[in-house]
Amino acid sequence: MRIVLVGPPGAGKGTQAAFLAKNLSIPHISTGDLFRANISQGTELGKQAKAFMDAGNLVPDEVTIGMAKDRMAQPDAEGGFLLDGFPRNVSQAEALDASLKADGQQLDAVLDLEVPEDEVVKRIAGRRICRNDSSHVFHVTYSKPKTEGVCDVCGGELYQRGDDKEETVRKRLDVYHRETEPIIDHYKTQGLVVTISALGKVDEVTKRAMDALSGEDA
Repeated sequence: MRIVLVGPPGAGKGTQAAFLAKNLSIPHISTGDLFRANISQGTELGKQAKAFMDAGNLVPDEVTIGMAKDRMAQPDAEGGFLLDGFPRNVSQAEALDASLKADGQQLDAVLDLEVPEDEVVKRIAGRRICRNDSSHVFHVTYSKPKTEGVCDVCGGELYQRGDDKEETVRKRLDVYHRETEPIIDHYKTQGLVVTISALGKVDEVTKRAMDALSGEDA
């Protein structure tokens, strides 16, 4: 299957992408991984991306599209792939459509993870990270530490990252609504969009997604 995963920040796209890709035996292709791989390997596209990122600028669509096309052409993606974070706007979606069509391929589904905006803010703004080890993550509502402000694992101080503050989260949501959400309408005209609720436990959402992708009731 060839799938695009869409959803607002805090919808759990990365977590669901990993589970779905494993269940469907297809590679999980994320924008972040594309950038890191190309930059670390010193590819021409990686050098271009790094130059823009070092200057504090967004990586242009053509560079991101080039990376995605190269990755989708690799042998492990012949039987399908799950795209996470790409396309991020309608221009990229149109470029993806054209690239697949040129190869005699097409998308099978665009999986839209739906989460109420207030829940997104609650999920992200409630996160607390350990200063000693960023892999130690807690939440003021869903995964409270035994002692407020103290990491259960190592005793380090828990803090809220700047990116997780409510005002920043709402700005990220504004960008999503303005730039990325329109691709849902773009793909609805092609009859590809499958919308599911991303509320609940991780395994519940995964089952909902798998059922929806197989044509069963979500």
